[in-house]
Amino acid sequence: MKAEANKMVAVDYKLTVDGAIADQSRPGQPLEFIFGTGMLLPKFEAAIEGKEPGEKVAFTLEPKDGYGELIAEAVVDLPKNIFMVDGKVAEDILFVGSQIPMSDAQGNRMMGIVKEVGDETVKMDFNHPMAGKTLHFEVEVVSVRDVTPEDLQGHCSCGSCGGDCESGCEGGCGDEHHDEGCGCGHCH
Repeated sequence: MKAEANKMVAVDYKLTVDGAIADQSRPGQPLEFIFGTGMLLPKFEAAIEGKEPGEKVAFTLEPKDGYGELIAEAVVDLPKNIFMVDGKVAEDILFVGSQIPMSDAQGNRMMGIVKEVGDETVKMDFNHPMAGKTLHFEVEVVSVRDVTPEDLQGHCSCGSCGGDCESGCEGGCGDEHHDEGCGCGHCH
């Protein structure tokens, strides 16, 4: 069976960015997804389309085919007081490099990375962590099968949220090529 639209596909993968491994599947835990439903980057799916279990492919995605270029407007200074909990600044999460889930005025959920903590403001970057990066993938198709009714119930393929997207995720799973959806920032 070949990787094609509306098939459940499992792949082992390694993602290299700037010469270092940025993400990879765990041994015996391939990434599973329904092909053609927008769970993964379109060019990722295009690279494995028609492949059968056991076939391998290596490919590179430029930023425009991955997570786009860096957007200067997505780096903003926010008032430090919005990070207060019970009248105190949440120092346990407010440090450079910390990923903080936030919502905009319309209730859209997004992940921001703390870039700088000042006396009155916090510089947050809401670009995707892989924006502006060239992505090098090595992928092996592990299995291809028909989709079952259970596959359609909206379960998280990364496992970080226990496989249940409704419960949300604690900190994400690191599968950076997933689209946002269940709250872990990585799954559909």
